[in-house]
Amino acid sequence: MENKKSGKPKIVVLTGAGISAESGIKTFRDSDGLWENHRIEDVATPEGWARNPELVLKFYNQRRAQLFEVEPNEGHKVLAGLEKDFDVQVVTQNVDDLHERAGSTRILHLHGELRKSRSERYPELVYDCDGNIEMGDQCERGFQLRPHIVWFGEAVPMLESAAGLAAGADLFIIVGTSLQVYPAASLMIYAPRDIPFYYVDPRPQVNYELARLPKLTVIAEPASTGVKKVAELLKNHR
Repeated sequence: MENKKSGKPKIVVLTGAGISAESGIKTFRDSDGLWENHRIEDVATPEGWARNPELVLKFYNQRRAQLFEVEPNEGHKVLAGLEKDFDVQVVTQNVDDLHERAGSTRILHLHGELRKSRSERYPELVYDCDGNIEMGDQCERGFQLRPHIVWFGEAVPMLESAAGLAAGADLFIIVGTSLQVYPAASLMIYAPRDIPFYYVDPRPQVNYELARLPKLTVIAEPASTGVKKVAELLKNHR
């Protein structure tokens, strides 16, 4: 099974919060629904933004600053290393830049990116952002800038692109996700059913879509060790 353009088998990797948690980035699903001591409704919804944009900006400014205190872990690095032998496309639910810093070159961010801002009114106006976003910071058309994040209750504009990538996969790897956040959790249904699937998570939750797959390998380990095991198994697919 090979990608016609590159001559290499095509791997699609779906990553979630678990892989970033090993680098020290906290996830709300491990802390009783709170994200860094904030209610998700207050900092990750359009309603929260409408109620208190100052709080939302402060929250994401802190998350952005945290990126400079953490490093990619072995899970990120091994995924990047797979590009030597495979055509690898990472589709991530995470908003950090750890995949980029580990060396992966093809990354699709389903839920946005911390290191970018966008116009409150014109979502197509997106800007690089390594510092803070403050009230009064405006896009080129005069509207307030907000975090370039897909909040709960908002559409996932990159989902169609991700589904198209999944449809062309020869191998599919899922890393560090509880498969509870939809629509990302159902991304694998767009991939061919008869290809090998690998699911790496210390507490894997095999949902309905995964349970129906004929070639599913579950590795109940953290990304830092589990992805290495997948890489060993993939030597047979080179």
